[in-house]
Amino acid sequence: MQALSELKRCQGRKIVLVPTMGYFHEGHLNLMKVGRNQGDDLVVSIYVNPMQFAPTEDFANYPRDFERDKRLAEGVGVDWIFSPEHREMYPEGYQTHVEVEGVTSNLCGISRPRFFRGVTTVCTKLFHIVKPHITIFGRKDFQQYVTIKRMVQDLNLDIEVIGMRTTREPDGLAMSSRNVYLKSEERESALSLSRSLLLAKGVYEKGERETEIILKEVREFIAGHPYVKIDYAQICDVVTMKDVSRIEGNAVLALAVWVGKTRLIDNHVFGEPLDI
Repeated sequence: MQALSELKRCQGRKIVLVPTMGYFHEGHLNLMKVGRNQGDDLVVSIYVNPMQFAPTEDFANYPRDFERDKRLAEGVGVDWIFSPEHREMYPEGYQTHVEVEGVTSNLCGISRPRFFRGVTTVCTKLFHIVKPHITIFGRKDFQQYVTIKRMVQDLNLDIEVIGMRTTREPDGLAMSSRNVYLKSEERESALSLSRSLLLAKGVYEKGERETEIILKEVREFIAGHPYVKIDYAQICDVVTMKDVSRIEGNAVLALAVWVGKTRLIDNHVFGEPLDI
């Protein structure tokens, strides 16, 4: 992969990387379609990264289907799939990690303390291996997107980070590889996330700026559904990812909710459109 990327760079070609853990859905494919138009060579990485999973999380059961992913990637014009083995990414004796502070200290940084170190480490490695000019991330995990942008800036990596809006099912549920875990009776409760975003958007557009008033309505709405347990529902500054008590600049409502045994996330940046 490194030799191929170096050859393409020497030829003056622009490389675009879409990092994924595979099991593609329409959201992944939309990132690839954008990537196809951003450069000359489109690389998609497929790697279920063990470093970002806690021992109690779903690493072993995370859905995988390489042949299906390969067909879908070919269908949207991907040039190369980079799918390394664990022994290549983390050889015996591996000791080096990349940590971004500050923006990772809230939200998933509290409930999934291993997550961001794993994400930033593997993305740094992918950037060095694939050598992209541009990388594309979905903004469904808004905190992850902010963290990658912060890391690229702080480490002076010569990469443009593009964030794309969340792709949704027709009923509004944010697309996720983990949606396959939802039982049929849990699906309606899963919609409480996107519907609560609409609720918050409406309250905001009526002039409310106090975050606790907005969050009270959001939390009560979600909690009124069966099978759900709120991990967090918070409103944060879009740069620092710190909680804000009043919306005065750009702010994001970030949600993480357990629906049965499935943890779902979603978000809305106030003032932006919400396609639900």
